Amino acid sequence: MKTRGKSRKAVKRVDKESVRASISFPIEDYEKLEQAAVDKRVSLAWVVREAVREYLASTFSHSSKE
Repeated sequence: MKTRGKSRKAVKRVDKESVRASISFPIEDYEKLEQAAVDKRVSLAWVVREAVREYLASTFSHSSKE
């Protein structure tokens, strides 16, 4: 994966199927993510990955219909 300009950091591959990314959230959002993870009995990382999957599916399914 190429980076644009000097503001982007290189992406670290965890394995052949995934990469590690560092993301900052507003405190209020992070607390909601933590609570969602507790409520669902999953990791916070799982909650974030699932939210991203749903967002991408929604975004790309809408854009392909336009």
